[in-house]
Amino acid sequence: MAKGGQTPREPGSDEVRAAWARKDAGDVAGARKDARRILAKDPSQGLSQEDRAQAEDLLRATSAPRALYGFALLGAALLVGLALTRYS
Repeated sequence: MAKGGQTPREPGSDEVRAAWARKDAGDVAGARKDARRILAKDPSQGLSQEDRAQAEDLLRATSAPRALYGFALLGAALLVGLALTRYS
């Protein structure tokens, strides 16, 4: 952990940094694909625990909240209900 006035160290390997850079640039789908590719590697291929944790954090940071799906389902049900009452 960086002390006051120090810049924190960059996370993990070059692949992990590239995936986070894609996310920061707005390419969330590409960043998620990179993170899944990193997690699919064997630990024998040079995947450290820090890289695995950073890739999991990236996937967690770019996933849609579950409540969003609930609100979308509720909105769709309301629209169907309104359409049924209007046109029946």
